[in-house]
Amino acid sequence: MLSVPVFNMKGKRVGEVEVDPVALGGKVRPSLIKQAMVSYLAHQRQGSARTKGKAQVEGSTRKLYRQKGTGNARMGQIRTPLRKGGGRAFAKRVPPATRAFPKKMRRVARDHALLAKIQANEVMIVDDLRCAEPKTKVFASMLSALGVERGCVVAMHERDVNTYKSGRNIPRTDIRLVDDLNAYDVLRRPRVIFTKPAFARMLSRNAADGSRSA
Repeated sequence: MLSVPVFNMKGKRVGEVEVDPVALGGKVRPSLIKQAMVSYLAHQRQGSARTKGKAQVEGSTRKLYRQKGTGNARMGQIRTPLRKGGGRAFAKRVPPATRAFPKKMRRVARDHALLAKIQANEVMIVDDLRCAEPKTKVFASMLSALGVERGCVVAMHERDVNTYKSGRNIPRTDIRLVDDLNAYDVLRRPRVIFTKPAFARMLSRNAADGSRSA
């Protein structure tokens, strides 16, 4: 069994939650995590970069002058990349199709990434994370008390406007709903912080998914 420490907003440890590694896949599969990361980043590309090659620019394909006897260097059509107004050599094309990655594989990759974080003691739970009003100072003081200074992702169990507004301006800090977490979000920041209901929700959904697949 693995244990995840539970803290309050003042940084004091108030307990821990036991986690069965089987609930998160049992073992870490780096190849699947890499596949999830590559797929996610591929889908983030806008894919709008275009430049015209020799076939796209205007101009005749006729050879400008005969090969020999003119005293000039050999030259083909006017659309060659060697001439002004010609097409670009090695022009940028439409990127390849995005990589398909099924929903079930995405969930498994997220669980394995989270398991790796728990094994590295980089996951913590905050008991009763709540901001009465949107105050960045309150959220920043909580992160400082927890020793989280190099960046983190905070997983919430429900939308909380005050908490979101309190943490959105802090550098290297991401606030996500636990249902929207993916492997990239988990691994992007050094630490992962769950609210207690969010962590319980994630484990219960994994247990339900496991029972359905069984």
